[in-house]
Amino acid sequence: MDVIVVFLIICGLIFFTGGAVGILRFPDFYSRLHPAGKLDTGGALLIMVALALFNLHHFSLSTLLTGFKIILIVVFVFLSSPTAIHGIVDAGVRAGLGPWTKKND
Repeated sequence: MDVIVVFLIICGLIFFTGGAVGILRFPDFYSRLHPAGKLDTGGALLIMVALALFNLHHFSLSTLLTGFKIILIVVFVFLSSPTAIHGIVDAGVRAGLGPWTKKND
């Protein structure tokens, strides 16, 4: 069980690292929001599932309820993160922020 938990946490950290690199490397506001939304949500899913599995190491009703609460947090993140990203993109469009275009010399 511990091997699965460590594997999920490492995979989640890889997702978070990929999101951070994407935010730093992409050229404009809109393309930076893509890794911020996708990879952070995926990283949160993997790490929270790992925490829920680790919590079930000593099985009891309280640990089962705690695991259920962790899964509810994952559901909330999956609902709120894309909604927040959409709202941020919409605010950028309404503010007149255009997408990045490559300038030909």
